Amino acid sequence: MISLVDGDAPDLLSRLARVRRVGDAPLVMNPRWPRAQRDMVVDATRRASVPAETRWAALTSGSSGPPRIVLRSSASWAASFPAVGQLLGADEGDRILLPAPASSSLTLFSLAHALGGGPHPALVGSTTDPEAVCLHGTPQGLRAVLERGPAAAPRLRAALIGGSALDASLRKDAEDRGIRVVSYYGAAELSFVALDDGTGWRPFPGVEIDIVDDELWVRSPFLCSGYADGGSPGPLRWNGSWATVGDRARWADGRLDLLGRADGAILSASATIRPDEVEAVIRSVPGVRDAVVFGVPRGRVGSLVGALLEPDPPGWNRSVLHATVRRQLAPAHRPRQWFAGPLPRTASGKPARTEARRRALAGEVTRYA
Repeated sequence: MISLVDGDAPDLLSRLARVRRVGDAPLVMNPRWPRAQRDMVVDATRRASVPAETRWAALTSGSSGPPRIVLRSSASWAASFPAVGQLLGADEGDRILLPAPASSSLTLFSLAHALGGGPHPALVGSTTDPEAVCLHGTPQGLRAVLERGPAAAPRLRAALIGGSALDASLRKDAEDRGIRVVSYYGAAELSFVALDDGTGWRPFPGVEIDIVDDELWVRSPFLCSGYADGGSPGPLRWNGSWATVGDRARWADGRLDLLGRADGAILSASATIRPDEVEAVIRSVPGVRDAVVFGVPRGRVGSLVGALLEPDPPGWNRSVLHATVRRQLAPAHRPRQWFAGPLPRTASGKPARTEARRRALAGEVTRYA
C-alpha cells in the first residue's frame, strides 16, 4: 500500500526507511500545497491499488489537474545509484544539497539514494550547507544557490540538473565557480534517459534509445511500474519492454536532439513551433531571468506565440530583446504577445507552462507591446 509522509518532517529519512521496512511505498506530501491539491492526492492514494513489489511512489510534476502517482520497485531506482554516484563524485560520506521539496520525484530519488548508500542530504529545500559537495535539483535550484554567493556552499563541486532546460549562461556561471555541471533529461515515469556535460546529449549509462517517427522510446532498468489505479491517466505508453511519454527527438551528428513533448508544440498557420527553441533565444537576452512560451488562440491561424518573461533586475532592454528575436527566429516563431512577471513553477521548480498561459490570458500578469 501507499503511505503518506510529511515532506517537512525533521526525521524524513528515518520515516521513509520505516515505511519501506514494513513493505509499504512512501509518497511524500508537501505541506505548502493548497488544500484542494492535498485533498486530491489523499483521495487518489486511498483509491489506489498497487503491485506487491512497489516500494516507492512519486507524483508527476504537473501544475494542475488530478495527480498521477508513479509506482516504482526498489530496483528501478537502485540500478542507477552507481552511475549517479559517479556523476556526482560523492558517496555516503558526503553531503548533497537538495533545493527542491521532497515531494518532487528528483528529490525523492536522492533520498532513496541516501538510504542506499549515497550522499546524505542537507535540509531538504535548503540552498545553503557549508559541508555539501554536490547538488541535485532543477535549474531554478542551482540558480538560487549561486545567487546566495560562494559562502552558501563553499565546498560545492558538482551539480546534477534536471526538470527543465539548463541555459548555457547558468552552466557557465556554475563552472566559473568551479562546479562541474551535468544536466539530464528524464521523466518521473522513465527516470534518467540522457545526459549532457556540455558537449551534447547522449544516452544515460544503461539506457537504450529508439526513435520511431520522431518519438523517443526508452528501454532501461530504470523504468517505473506504471501509474497507481485511481489517479489521472498519464502519457506513459508501452510496447513490450520499451516505454515512451510522448517526447520527440532525433539523432544529429551522433548526439540526441531533444525536441520537446509533441503535445507542447504550437501550431500557427502552417508552422509548427517548438516552445523550447523560442525560450532558449529569449533567455539569452541580458536581463531575462527565465521565460515560458505558449500558444495564444487566434482564429483561423490556430495560435500566435506568447511569452511570459521573468525579469532579472534591473530588467531587460526591450530594443535588445526584440532585435535578438528578429535576428534569430523566423517570423512565425516570434512572440506576438509579451507578458512580464514571476513565472509560476511546480513544486520542484519547473516553469509551469499551462499556468503561465492561464495567467497571461486572464490578465494576471503585465502585458506590453
